[in-house]
Amino acid sequence: MTLAPVRADEGLRAPGGDGGLRRTFREKYLLRLLVRRELRARYKGSLLGLGWSYVRPAVHFAVYFYVIGVFLGMDDRVEDFPVYLFAGMVLINLFTETLHSATRSVTGNAPLVRKVFLPRELFPTASVLVSLVHFLPGMMILLGGAVASGWRPSPVELGAAVYGFAIIIVLGFGLGLLCAAVNVFFRDLEQVVDISMIVITWSVPMIYPWTHVRTHAPGWVLDLYLANPLVSAVSLFQRAFWLPGTRGDFAFPPHLYAHAGISLAVSVLVFIAGHAAFSRMQARFAQEM
Repeated sequence: MTLAPVRADEGLRAPGGDGGLRRTFREKYLLRLLVRRELRARYKGSLLGLGWSYVRPAVHFAVYFYVIGVFLGMDDRVEDFPVYLFAGMVLINLFTETLHSATRSVTGNAPLVRKVFLPRELFPTASVLVSLVHFLPGMMILLGGAVASGWRPSPVELGAAVYGFAIIIVLGFGLGLLCAAVNVFFRDLEQVVDISMIVITWSVPMIYPWTHVRTHAPGWVLDLYLANPLVSAVSLFQRAFWLPGTRGDFAFPPHLYAHAGISLAVSVLVFIAGHAAFSRMQARFAQEM
């Protein structure tokens, strides 16, 4: 009796050949598990739990407001300085936490990477989602302060907010993918990212207005400063939540929306490059850890 040849099952695919991010967002159950696991690990044994997401930005804001705003007099120079400060702070905190946690996301899950096959992009994606969870309490505080200052939503303000938010998320996710991959091979990158958090805080018009750079820095420094995508994102968020509660005579950086468009395009390119680098290097993650 002649045996019929076994036909290959067209539904079967080789492991890893299904596309990283596409499969990541199809694995919603695994993604939820990783987000819950990271949140539980972070707040294990904590009395307040997620309540620290409210305490942390409030304390952070209070320190900057009293040191920069009251003691150094910025509150007298910038109208409604608390909202101006917090509008930038809540967005920069989202970016720095995204970059910080995504950088450690793969090395922090080394046992899973070594023993279980799953899309490696799940780890930095889960870190981004955890950062968004922590972003929401700060955003609620900002909305409360903005409304108390006279802010009322309009399509222009909401569009500026979405624009700035998109720049932060796309750029942070792209850099996070790149740093997560490189950090597997060079662990010193974690220290570099930690140090960069200090620089990032002072490199945007959050604690001071951008006009201080225009007044005190050479022209080429100002051009370099305005080319920073984070400057455009923070300015858009301040345009959305701070400006409507003021007299409205503050001059934002020239061609703000044009610069923001370039910033978003650069962020997309960084994301594409970060994802390409991650996809290329992930085959060696398990053996490196």
